Amino acid sequence: MKKMIEKCNIFIDILHFFLYHITRNGGTELGKIISVANQKGGVGKTTTTINVSAMLAKKNKKVLLVDADPQGNATSGLGLGKDSEFSTYDVLINEVEIPNTIQKIKLKNLDVCPANMSLAGAEVELVSAVGREYRFKDKLDKVKDYYDYIFIDCPPSLGLITLNALSASDSVLIPVQCEYFALEGVGELLKTIELVRKYYNRNLTIEGAVLTMYDARTNLSNQVVKEVNKYFENRVFETVIPRNVRLSEAPSYGLPIVLYDPMSKGARSYEKLVKEIIKKNK
Repeated sequence: MKKMIEKCNIFIDILHFFLYHITRNGGTELGKIISVANQKGGVGKTTTTINVSAMLAKKNKKVLLVDADPQGNATSGLGLGKDSEFSTYDVLINEVEIPNTIQKIKLKNLDVCPANMSLAGAEVELVSAVGREYRFKDKLDKVKDYYDYIFIDCPPSLGLITLNALSASDSVLIPVQCEYFALEGVGELLKTIELVRKYYNRNLTIEGAVLTMYDARTNLSNQVVKEVNKYFENRVFETVIPRNVRLSEAPSYGLPIVLYDPMSKGARSYEKLVKEIIKKNK
């Protein structure tokens, strides 16, 4: 019975895929894969992944969010439990296909490939795996044309999971916190991106840097904005994400900001950022 249900679910996914393409008209090039990465923790990486994905879905874009962080904060931040039958771990290690991991949330057009702590073991298990750098790529290539955008929430490290994400991606979105030591570690990330370009994915580009947790009342935030713009030159998004209480509260309710408080300052900022992303990818 279980195998029969699984086969039915796969058939439904395939049928949905074809119906979607028959009815779809216009829009961006299908299936752009964007890794959201910064090995420095606490920079708003998961908050950005959740809210950019949700805002795009609200604008009628078909979006897949792949939670590749063992902490699973993107999973819980969208109201999903960490006890699903299949997760990102199974995609990387057990050859499970993406459609079998998909979890639905309250927001139409947004699919989630969830994560849990079992993913932490994937770093060790991948070391001796055949084709270890391309596990994500092999699976995402099969579904990328079904989506307008695929976002991968990377762990705060530059290990094999992040390498998998970068090898599968078209571009990298880099959140940078408006705090002291903001650029700490960014240089290492850029070196890693260059190595990935050289050996695994020559088409990988930088989508841009987005400044997060901005506080206009402090001189430090304004100084960091100048430094980041100088460092990344023309690769910084104009939209700056402010510190916002509602943004901080939303994950505890399992909701993206567009559902939790769409009129908040944080929601309006992410909407502006999404408009920039859409414009850039037309």
